[in-house]
Amino acid sequence: MARRMQKEEWKTYGNVFDEFTKRNIFKLSSQDYFFELTSAYKMGKEANVFIASTKEEHDVMVKIYRLENCNFNKMNEYLSQDDRYENFKGQKRKIIFSWVQREYRNLMIAREVIRVPTPLVFKDNIVVVEMIGDDEPAQQLKDLDPTNPEEFLDVIIDNVRKLYKHGLVHGDLSAFNILNHDDEPIFIDFSQSTTTRTPSHIPLMRRDMVNVLAHFAKLGVERDIEEVLAYIAKD
Repeated sequence: MARRMQKEEWKTYGNVFDEFTKRNIFKLSSQDYFFELTSAYKMGKEANVFIASTKEEHDVMVKIYRLENCNFNKMNEYLSQDDRYENFKGQKRKIIFSWVQREYRNLMIAREVIRVPTPLVFKDNIVVVEMIGDDEPAQQLKDLDPTNPEEFLDVIIDNVRKLYKHGLVHGDLSAFNILNHDDEPIFIDFSQSTTTRTPSHIPLMRRDMVNVLAHFAKLGVERDIEEVLAYIAKD
């Protein structure tokens, strides 16, 4: 179980906990999605991720987007290219809420064909997902090399193909957004994912695989990017 944070430590993360966010945390807690936030997991540019305890045996991850510090232009650009949000126009707060909803929806789609953190609920600027791992969160691929890098890469490529055939491209895949859980790759962070109906999906998928192959090249596994992309897209 994660260590409960002390009051002094929470002050460090005060830019996340505005009154609006505090109310949403309370609502989600009162609805039993989690008991309380116990520790900080990752402090990002636009969102912070916390581990939260539950009344059940397993912890969950709570991702909280900042309402003032997000890159609204970048979010709006991605949303405007996604046909699910093609008529999207709104103020900054609405952009964030749509971004969070999109992340939740993408996870719901992805989980139909590959193993991802189960999305549990979203509320405005907060999304709650299953914690991958046992007593502690699984490590990112960047921090934990697989026992067999070649087989691990094969599974990653197959997962990208499954997503593609299911109409989804991750859009931000790298060693940062792949967990190594018991030598199984688990994709996370689907906020930039888009459908294959979006014109930008091909360059996004190429960028994903360039990032992935570059990481595995460092581990001694070389693959040709064109052959990999052809395999992903083939009927």
